[in-house]
Amino acid sequence: MTRGRPGLAGPGLPAWGQAFPARLAEDVRRAAAFVPESRPGPAEPFRVVVTGESVDIPSRVYEEEPGECPGPGLTGTQRLILHCLYSRHHDGHVRQRHLEALLPAAEPWVVPYVIQQAGEYVREIQEAIRRGLPGIAVPHSPQRRLYGAFIVRNAEFFARTERRAVSYWACYHRAEYPVFGASPGGVLMAEFRAAATECAGTAWPRHTPRPVAAALTPPCAAAARPPSPGSRP
Repeated sequence: MTRGRPGLAGPGLPAWGQAFPARLAEDVRRAAAFVPESRPGPAEPFRVVVTGESVDIPSRVYEEEPGECPGPGLTGTQRLILHCLYSRHHDGHVRQRHLEALLPAAEPWVVPYVIQQAGEYVREIQEAIRRGLPGIAVPHSPQRRLYGAFIVRNAEFFARTERRAVSYWACYHRAEYPVFGASPGGVLMAEFRAAATECAGTAWPRHTPRPVAAALTPPCAAAARPPSPGSRP
């Protein structure tokens, strides 16, 4: 069950303020002082749950980067907030630069900003995520637990992310990577799914193409295949 957001109701909160947990309201206000106003405002948000609280993250933002980003005099948390915001920027180069600053963070509220980009179309960003999350492939690592716990609590969001990753692969990357699972996005989806499986203690549902060997083997062919010598009774 998610809780309300009284901490984000006060004055001085930007339109994108509900992209962060309520306990960060004051940090959001301080970070917002460095963000130029934008027309148009943030694009339609997507909702996820972070530590039991719903947050609404903009699909895209159009605010220009401040002259000194992330602003001088900000705390580490406030800098992370700015990096999260600009990781949703409409310019892919800006998105990647700020995303790379997020990858070492172990804050649960940073995770959806990373996973969202893993399902988008920029291959260089997907490759940066793979480089920046070395622990995601390590069983029982803190990083794997962090991402697995988020996915388990946001199953629908992750399913949409997987489907979107497949769609973008089919449109933009299939010529280079004929098999989805071999593409940067495909590898990331598999690693995230393994993290969720470890956290949930059961196989996490797949919303991407099956591995090519399994996909190319008709069930009847597998059933008709003669047993190997070692498997005979």
